[in-house]
Amino acid sequence: MYTLSQLKRAVETPNLLFREVNRLYHTRANSSYNRNGIDIFAEDWDNLLILDACRYDMFRDQHTLPGRLESRISQASHTSEFLKSNFAGRDLRDTVYVTASPMYYRNKDDLNARFHDVVEVWKEGGWHGSYRTVMPETMVEFAEAAAERYPDKRLIVHFLQPHYPFVGPTGVEHFDLDDLAFEWDGAFEDDFAFSDELLWQAFCENLDVALPHVEELMHALPGRTVVSADHGQMIGERSRPLPSKEYGHPPGTYTTQLTKVPWLVFENGQRKEIRHGESKGVQSDHTAEDDETTESSVDVMPASDPDDGDTDDEDLVKDRLESLGYL
Repeated sequence: MYTLSQLKRAVETPNLLFREVNRLYHTRANSSYNRNGIDIFAEDWDNLLILDACRYDMFRDQHTLPGRLESRISQASHTSEFLKSNFAGRDLRDTVYVTASPMYYRNKDDLNARFHDVVEVWKEGGWHGSYRTVMPETMVEFAEAAAERYPDKRLIVHFLQPHYPFVGPTGVEHFDLDDLAFEWDGAFEDDFAFSDELLWQAFCENLDVALPHVEELMHALPGRTVVSADHGQMIGERSRPLPSKEYGHPPGTYTTQLTKVPWLVFENGQRKEIRHGESKGVQSDHTAEDDETTESSVDVMPASDPDDGDTDDEDLVKDRLESLGYL
């Protein structure tokens, strides 16, 4: 059922109505995710580096990373779908999940997944107060600490870039990082201030910011590392079956731009000997700074607001998701 406010908004913005029709088409089998996509745990890897909202063609044209580039079809057009389709109800005690995204924390009760450990970087001192995101160099720091602490576990490292907020030169110049009201749906409005070309440039620069740090981590981690994405991004392309322009990564819309993701395979020495350990049952309380063997060269402070420790977790999640454009 749709609320009156939803119906009113659909009438005022026809593209949102077209989006809903397209969503109903893609999920017509009552599926909550893309059944044509891969199960990431059925693939062969020791370390999986996830770039949030990174479409295959953008990655293909920009990256200079070592390894063999392939592609895969994701089960998701949105992070929440990616988590549900790959994590929900699974015993993953051979895996450590290091994430910059609050999405897992927000949905952890419904997901009911059992990891060996989950490192919530956005919550454990890794949040950048100025850029309102977790920067990729911070993710490298936390991921290297997790890899050293858990050498016999598979590692998933979920970066936020190239997802909004835009942290490259174009983004800093044209987008107000203090304005949490940015929504991709605003691109449907006549007074939207940004062209498709500007959005594309800002998005590309976000990927450029992340890639050097991704490469650093690839060389630091032993075994087989795969660089991929949870889903892609649409920046003014036509959706289907109704050929309306689409922006962002709306759930339940399984276009090529949203589901075709990079799959870059890189071998670095001997494979890990993965062991299935007991789940810790709670998120890790350690930070990268707690590991004496990890020497931070990244200035992540003031990464979080000084009163974060006193902030209710749900309020903190809401604040982070607002910064990322989800709310």
